[in-house]
Amino acid sequence: MSIAEQIQKAGVVGAGGAGFPTHVKANSQVEFVLANGAECEPLIHKDFEIMVHHAKEVVGGMKLMMESTSARKGYFGIKAKNTQAVENIMQEITNSSIELTSLGDFYPTGDEYELVYEATKRLIPPAGLPLDVGCVVNNVETFFNVYNAMQGIPVTKKLVCIAGAVKKPCTFFAKIGTSFRELIEIAGGAKVSEFGLFIGGVMMGQLSFDLDDVVTKTTAGLIVLPKDHYLIKRKNQPEQNWHRIGKSACDQCSYCTEFCPRYLLGYDVQPHKVMRSLGFTTTGGDMWNQMAELCCSCGLCTLYACPEDLYPKEACDRSKKQMRIDGVKYKQQKPVKVHPMKSGRRVPLKQLIQKLKLNDYNVHTPYLSEIPEPDNLKVLLKQHVGDPAKPTVITGQKVSEGDVLAEPVHGKLGSIIHSPLAGMITHVSENFIKIARTR
Repeated sequence: MSIAEQIQKAGVVGAGGAGFPTHVKANSQVEFVLANGAECEPLIHKDFEIMVHHAKEVVGGMKLMMESTSARKGYFGIKAKNTQAVENIMQEITNSSIELTSLGDFYPTGDEYELVYEATKRLIPPAGLPLDVGCVVNNVETFFNVYNAMQGIPVTKKLVCIAGAVKKPCTFFAKIGTSFRELIEIAGGAKVSEFGLFIGGVMMGQLSFDLDDVVTKTTAGLIVLPKDHYLIKRKNQPEQNWHRIGKSACDQCSYCTEFCPRYLLGYDVQPHKVMRSLGFTTTGGDMWNQMAELCCSCGLCTLYACPEDLYPKEACDRSKKQMRIDGVKYKQQKPVKVHPMKSGRRVPLKQLIQKLKLNDYNVHTPYLSEIPEPDNLKVLLKQHVGDPAKPTVITGQKVSEGDVLAEPVHGKLGSIIHSPLAGMITHVSENFIKIARTR
């Protein structure tokens, strides 16, 4: 069985948040394999911890991906400030085909367009993929899972970082299907009675108040914040409010564009022009929507650059959605050329954390080696790019840890899902499977 087939059999998908099935990347032929260990989301430290505590597996996974893709070079993108991670990874590198790409402490250093440029000095074509410039990029935890796949260990757990307004911020592996309620309890419980959750981070994650939601293969962690926190108030508004405020208040200062990381790399992303699509000009949205096509949704424009606390990132999201509905795809005509002010406009992470009023929560989240053992799990069937997996089990069936619960539809993009515990299937639907532990 090939490396790619082993990866597919183990159900490995992008663990950084995207969830793209890794076996597809393993089947490609490239020059470079890049490990994304930048981890630039404020307060999230799970990639740092996996590089410190599981460097052997992470580097082993990188070597396997290089072998599978016939890559001649591998690069580890790690922030220079994370000295222990750098040291542990470098100790496991035994040949010159893998090098370190030292990154600054800026947001969003982890954007794959940024990482590819920093490591190889190649610029991905507008709306393109790393593959277009001979690269494959994976999160460092994905490489950990690739290594395990070759040992016959499927993906049944996820490294999560629980931070913010909790009593004991920490990082640990949680079984897929574990409720957010249980994650917060492991972190000592919330410090406040009323709070919200940012799933995956405050910049690119989603705000939720549902403690019964569950861990998937892409859950990076939870940021718990008091319900009256600045970020909760900003995010917890109806979408129409974001656009109504923007329509009335945007003065076209263009700060959102001037700080946009993709714009500074040379891509034609202009959020201030997208704001015009909200309807405060007579030119209409057909023209200005197109300036959102290459937006990476990092959120820097909304949460840092805009002096009026408007929502250009959300306007870009709206524009991209409308363009998909209309069947319109913008094609950048001018060549991609790095902006001469790029290095001077990078946003230091500490400065971003201060702007977001998160200084009080910017603390260490130590790694816990013990894996929590819930009695009941709710395993979602859509936790990857592609179509939902189809159940292969029925209610009342007994399963062992690692057994297959669901598989992709033949010929469709997807991922196999395995049981995170030994128990009995108590519920099967098109959306999820529930399992109760057998005692």
